Amino acid sequence: MNRIRLVAALLAATTLASPALAQEVEYFATLSGPAEAPPNESPGTGSVLLTLDLDLRMMTIDTRFSGLLGTLTVAHIHCCTALASEGTAGVATPTPTFPGFPAGVTSGSYMETFDMKLATSYNPAFITANGGTPDSAYTVLLAGLNDGKAYLNLHSSEFPGGEIRGFLAPVPEPETWAMLLGGLGLIGWAARGARRAAI
Repeated sequence: MNRIRLVAALLAATTLASPALAQEVEYFATLSGPAEAPPNESPGTGSVLLTLDLDLRMMTIDTRFSGLLGTLTVAHIHCCTALASEGTAGVATPTPTFPGFPAGVTSGSYMETFDMKLATSYNPAFITANGGTPDSAYTVLLAGLNDGKAYLNLHSSEFPGGEIRGFLAPVPEPETWAMLLGGLGLIGWAARGARRAAI
């Protein structure tokens, strides 16, 4: 029993001594034609890493794509679908497309940071439908990202409704996984010790 108390004390001390987690969260998606609604057979592929600074409310989009059948027309994030990882939703980010997103190409990359405190970082219709302010729109978009109900869609001349898309999913923080695995290891060690002591 003393061993279990020791492990509990070590876990508590580790948690208290750990630095505050960074106020930055990441979301990732792989883009493809089969992930579209309706699915298509485009050989196009892509990926997106979305980083949100929760303190500053800044959103960075970093995406790459290639192999589109059509030339790119517009790109934006849609939110929020009724169910996670399926369905369709209206455009949440600037319309008709992200400012400066490459158009008229079949491959490319894009990286831009948006101030999510500004109305210009959203589709005006998304703001109106979600409380009427950038603050309320941000709350809804953040919830959609956390729930897997937001997706990046790349539209093209061949597929005006969307050639490739992918639902954004939270990326676990390395520190969180390390602490979780370490904690599970300590608990297992304590349980084995307690079983031995009981024998």
